[in-house]
Amino acid sequence: MILACHNISKSFGTNEILKNASFHVEEREKTAIVGINGAGKSTLLKIIMHQLSADSGEVILAKGATIGYLSQHEAVDSKNTIYQELLEVKRDLIDMEARIRQMEQEMKNLEGEALTRLLETYNRLSTEFERRDGYSCRSEITGVMKGLGFGEEDFSKQIATLSGGQKTRVALGKLLLSQPDVILLDEPTNHLDMNSIAWLETYLLNYPGAVIIVAHDRYFLNRVVTKVVEVENGCVTTFLGNYSAYAEKKRQLRETALKAWMNQQQEIKHQQEVITKLKSFNREKSIKRAESREKMLDKIERIEKPADLNDEIRITLEPRTVSGNDVLTVEHLAKSFGHNHLFSDLNFEIHRGERVAIIGNNGTGKTTILKILNSVLPADAGTFTLGSKVRIGYYDQEHHVLHMEKTLFDELSDEYPTLTNTQIRNVLAAFLFTGDDVFKRISDLSGGERGRVSLAKLMLSEANFIILDEPTNHLDITSKEILENALNSYTGTVLYVSHDRYFINQTATRILELTGNTLVNYIGNYDYYLEKKEELTRIYAPEAETETQEKTSQVKLSWQQQKEEQARQRKRQNDLKKTEERIHALETRDSEIDGLMEQEEIFTDMAKCMELSTEKARIAEELETLYEVWEELAE
Repeated sequence: MILACHNISKSFGTNEILKNASFHVEEREKTAIVGINGAGKSTLLKIIMHQLSADSGEVILAKGATIGYLSQHEAVDSKNTIYQELLEVKRDLIDMEARIRQMEQEMKNLEGEALTRLLETYNRLSTEFERRDGYSCRSEITGVMKGLGFGEEDFSKQIATLSGGQKTRVALGKLLLSQPDVILLDEPTNHLDMNSIAWLETYLLNYPGAVIIVAHDRYFLNRVVTKVVEVENGCVTTFLGNYSAYAEKKRQLRETALKAWMNQQQEIKHQQEVITKLKSFNREKSIKRAESREKMLDKIERIEKPADLNDEIRITLEPRTVSGNDVLTVEHLAKSFGHNHLFSDLNFEIHRGERVAIIGNNGTGKTTILKILNSVLPADAGTFTLGSKVRIGYYDQEHHVLHMEKTLFDELSDEYPTLTNTQIRNVLAAFLFTGDDVFKRISDLSGGERGRVSLAKLMLSEANFIILDEPTNHLDITSKEILENALNSYTGTVLYVSHDRYFINQTATRILELTGNTLVNYIGNYDYYLEKKEELTRIYAPEAETETQEKTSQVKLSWQQQKEEQARQRKRQNDLKKTEERIHALETRDSEIDGLMEQEEIFTDMAKCMELSTEKARIAEELETLYEVWEELAE
């Protein structure tokens, strides 16, 4: 055990956040802390780091163990370049290397005892330098920088010129390079693109220390953690396994608890009815028996009813009008910002009922596409056409559609006057606004909170073509699941940009990857994308596949050709499967015939032998053809 929390309690005023919270973490163990927003996850991390004091309880760190922490909004403030800032983490090794090089120069001018003493020091330092991987520290820094999405052209950028998200990535890089025995990460994937998140997963899986993660990225948690610590209503419960194992176990426990509560309620009701009936007889014996039952009933330890789940909230999205089948047609779209060429000659179509996710690395132009489609930005070239009766509902990360002077409640009730107070509160609750929160002014909300209000408004808009830019940012897992259910039951059309792989897997019917200045089409969810990525990138975006090499030519296929190629590949796989099944069936029958012809009642029956021989010959002939077909399909 490297870290333990024993009976941690913490309150803010009358709000009890943590109640006797206890859990422990083993060496090298990867642990998630989960719970709804406001449950106390970040508070728990701050108590572990002694940034907040607990009201009671204690945090125990193994003797000599080091600990590092990345808070949710941590950013680096420095006059250094990115590379210089990360190099500072290895300053002791850099200084040690400089001292070793200096000794090598000094040796040239020494002899005798002085040289012997210097050699001893030199050997000791060299051994220590090698033991601490000093020779690879610069390549380690470069690997972490590239893993977190910084290209070599970014290494010399000044920290002061970076965005908030980039500064947070630098802070994460510094923490990883410092390699403490325990790492605490609060929402580490918020400012990373998909490639960087995948890199971080691999890095943490192989990390030699313990890792504690607060995150709402379910795909990330499934890949990394082996233990889940849940914070709910102030209480902490530990579950072994990844996030999916936790969610399943949690569901089972709640069903068991709910069943036990219902059974007890039924028994209590039954006893009360019996008591009432006994008393109605108005006989001394009956009254005494009723009183006896009442005493027994009073002694029953009442089971507390399981709390109602937030995910029982259902948002119904239903378009007011049905659009035509062709919702959006984009032709030859191009956009650059100065020398920064984002994309050119983009061509795609979206049809009614599709849920299309646009994915790609940061800076490739995903959000720019959405802004062009919503006339927020002009395209440099190309056109887009909306289909018949298409009505767009747009959610962007800048939340232009809110009235700063209004309260949350008024923002929704003024826009949708037919909704009841309960309906408005339910929608706001789905996006984490409960109680008096609904009477806050929009102007007093954080950026993330305003995003959630915009999303709530959009869910009520009755648009038939919803366009979303990073809709799951600032949502906890429960709210993400509510949004997933709403989109999956939606009969209109959805186009969104997201880096939440679990959300994409649950909702997308098609994926467009923006890579190599072009789009690659995947007719399926995120699992399908992973399966086909290497193959289709090679075909449709060779520049993205070999971006470190110069290309003399690039394969460019039209949108229709892409779809036809993928359909052909699926048909080939189906044909291959059917061929294999037929071969297996024929080979099985051939073996059965061999067995039959060894039986006396068969080989003595000339007519039966002839019939089986003829069938066997037909099987051999068909198998010969099938083997050739299989070989051709398998190529």
